[in-house]
Formats: sequence, C-alpha cells, structure tokens
Amino acid sequence: MFHIVLVEPEIPQNTGNIARTCAATGCELHLVHPLGFEISDKQLKRAGLDYWDLVRVHEHGSFEELAAAYPHARFFFFTTKAKHNYTEAEYREGDFLVFGKETKGLPEELLVRHPDECVRIPMIDKSRSLNLSNSAAIAVYEGLRQNGFRNLLQEGELHRLKW
Repeated sequence: MFHIVLVEPEIPQNTGNIARTCAATGCELHLVHPLGFEISDKQLKRAGLDYWDLVRVHEHGSFEELAAAYPHARFFFFTTKAKHNYTEAEYREGDFLVFGKETKGLPEELLVRHPDECVRIPMIDKSRSLNLSNSAAIAVYEGLRQNGFRNLLQEGELHRLKW
C-alpha cells in the first residue's frame, strides 16, 4: 500500500516495531544507510516478532539512491519543522512516507529541497517529538483511512466502520 522509509535509523526496536506495522498493513520498508545496528540484530528481530516473512525490506546506500530507484514516486517527509499537518496531505497508494533518525530527524538539506512535501504530527510545544515507531504508525493509518482501508478489510467489513 505505502512505502515507509527510515533514513539512518538508530534504534533496532523502533525498526522492528515499524516492520511489524508494515507486516500488518502491507507496506514495504526501506532502510537508508548507515544504520545504527546490524540487520541481524537480536533486538531488531525480537521487536518484529515472527512477522519478518510478511515484510518486503529494501536497503539503500543513500536517500538519493532510493529516490533514483523510484523516479516517479511521491514522497512525504515527516518532521517537527513542517508547517503543514500530516492530515492535510492527500496520500495515494504507493506513496513514500519518510522518517529520520531518532536523535536528529531528517537531514536539513532534504527538508530544504522538499518544503511542500514536509508534514508534521501536531503535539504540545513542550514535547520534542514522538517515538519513531508511533509516528510511522500514525502516518500509515492516516493514509489507509484516506484510502478506505483498501486491502485490509474483508468484504462487508467497511460498512461496520461507518457508524
């Protein structure tokens, strides 16, 4: 449905949790190097539980390499520095939802090059940021909601969501 991109993730448990979200939603996971852990990391595997066989994982040497591999893709960059809320974006199947490393977020040069595609998840001023795996789940489910939860619901289930 969507592509979740983690640019230089540092914490294996977050990546494992995001992989689990990908498994549950049919999203693909893209990891942009350098990573702060080994792909074989025990904590990474544990956080993803037994869902790894349900996830398509792609590794890229840089964000530029990823973008070149998908030249017609639409990218949304999640950052606390954006002016627009994530709910203002109109997500389509195949979009890339891009998140930065836990300690620093996305590289500034990436945000400067794509100001109109930057979105934020609102929070109170005193809070620095949300957990990376929580942010990815919020973004994915907003995209799924906008697209009627296509591919997730069994025939006849959609009417139960409309109270």
